[in-house]
Amino acid sequence: MQAMQQQSAAPGALAAFARFVLCGGGVGVASSFAVAASASWMPWALANALITVVSTLLATELHARFTFGAGGRATWRQHGQSAGSAAVAYGVTCAAMFALQWLAEAPGAVLEQAVYLSASALAGVARFAVLRLVVFARNRSVDAGTERPVRAAGGRAPAPAGAAGFCRAA
Repeated sequence: MQAMQQQSAAPGALAAFARFVLCGGGVGVASSFAVAASASWMPWALANALITVVSTLLATELHARFTFGAGGRATWRQHGQSAGSAAVAYGVTCAAMFALQWLAEAPGAVLEQAVYLSASALAGVARFAVLRLVVFARNRSVDAGTERPVRAAGGRAPAPAGAAGFCRAA
């Protein structure tokens, strides 16, 4: 019954995409200010790395709770998959900029921005699809070892199907 209630609470694709843009964009803008502020008292590369890790964790939590209506906190698996999709998106934008530098000897600022924003948009749409269809998908079997178990009325986690005779941490 609870699974059906959570299923009905899931936003449609258009609403989820709007939330994805709002959450991801909001975290991105806040992160840019945080990097600039942090870079005044630590090396820029370190500030960027730290803020990227924190902002990715924050964005994944927002996507779990708000964007995709997953019904709670993100799991470690979801955090890992989200970070992986963010890393791939970063690679796409870097590859686009390297390709531009290879193809055009001295591209102007407008062309650079157009290429970067186009690559970012493409990567963002692909990342949305991965998060919606893989990371926060609702109708797929879950690896019992990576998810928090649902607690039964007595406070004990139910054993996964076929787990008789196997020990597992609660």
